[in-house]
Amino acid sequence: MKKILYSLTALIMCTMLTASCNSANNQAATDSTGKDSVKTTSVADTTGWETVFNGTDFTGWRGYNRTDMPKAWTIEDGAIKINGSGKGEAGAKDGGDIILDKKYKNFEMTFEWKVSEGGNSGVFYLAQEVPGKPIYESSPEYQILDNAKHPDAKLGKDGNRQSASLYDLVPAKPQNAKPAGEWNTGGIIVYKGTVIHQQNGENVVEYHLWTDDWKNMVANSKFKNWPNFLNAGGEKQEGYIGLQDHGDDVWFRNIKIKNLD
Repeated sequence: MKKILYSLTALIMCTMLTASCNSANNQAATDSTGKDSVKTTSVADTTGWETVFNGTDFTGWRGYNRTDMPKAWTIEDGAIKINGSGKGEAGAKDGGDIILDKKYKNFEMTFEWKVSEGGNSGVFYLAQEVPGKPIYESSPEYQILDNAKHPDAKLGKDGNRQSASLYDLVPAKPQNAKPAGEWNTGGIIVYKGTVIHQQNGENVVEYHLWTDDWKNMVANSKFKNWPNFLNAGGEKQEGYIGLQDHGDDVWFRNIKIKNLD
């Protein structure tokens, strides 16, 4: 009986210590304003979410089709920032798109973003690294845009170049982006070909990769001669997640991914 009581006591003590440690860790992840800090670990938590940007360095990230990080990308107040060249897609020698150095197949992704006035960027997914080819030739794009001042907002069809749209293909509806300089929440879900874009708490885009509808949509677009775009994800239907340098100042933070495989 003494052994049983001793075991129960030890178990209770361990449980109390674990709870205390968890409480301390949660408190440590909160800044002086009471808001969650962006400086979290890159290890998946108990619900499967992995923080893939730690707020302090570019661990896990690199330039597209290169092994280093382009110098135009910096970290500012716990956020990834692309310091725009002011030259649009022409860019500068120290710029370029970046990718998370890990491929994903079925996943859910959440992030926060804000743009400078007239700013433009994007989040790529299921991207392939094709030597000599830009990332956008193989990857669908979640559009990041200042809808009020960037001319792309008035181009395309039915607003399909506005924020959170599947760029140049499917418009985000409702269009609920916040003005330049304010933080937005974004989300992307990819599951067995079904893709959902989220913006500020709402599902704003839904489409289905590799279906007849997808093939017809691509065939009637500017992407029609890009086989890697049509077959986004390649043979294994998986690929990289990337952030676009479009020549403007843009910020990203709280980037988290849950693997759905």
